[in-house]
Amino acid sequence: MSAVSSLVPARFLTITAHLVIVITIFWSRENNVKASLPLDFTQEEYETEDRKLVVALAVTLGLFAIELAGFFSGVSMFNCSQGILSTGVHASASVALLFFLFEQWECVIYWWILAICSASVSLSFFVFEKWECWTYWVIFSTCSVLPAFVEVLLFIAVFGLKKKPL
Repeated sequence: MSAVSSLVPARFLTITAHLVIVITIFWSRENNVKASLPLDFTQEEYETEDRKLVVALAVTLGLFAIELAGFFSGVSMFNCSQGILSTGVHASASVALLFFLFEQWECVIYWWILAICSASVSLSFFVFEKWECWTYWVIFSTCSVLPAFVEVLLFIAVFGLKKKPL
């Protein structure tokens, strides 16, 4: 099996794993929202923090739609650069978000995971920290925005400039 054809299933599995974890966080976000708040919080503070996390998760799901559209349409399925980038960031994000979910980190950590998921080794320093919801946005920008941005560039190259998908 060639390296290119090995990237296709690896990319699909890491995207799927990351997607499943994001959906799981969406369903069980209450503990992470509470971790972001002081012990004595109002319902309004809770709703504000919950809304921030829901927005972050919704934006992530939108970027998944872009990346999966490019993948399933064949635009980027066999593109080695996009395959390696996507596999790396989604695998890193999956590991980091599992800690976010099971350790009940504050919502701000989600942004950090999103931003630095491609350097998941550095996240080991933050495992025992109580991060807030805004970190989701930082992690999100690297792990979801970057692959989706490259996917959009590939769409433009293939459909706009009539280049081959490889």
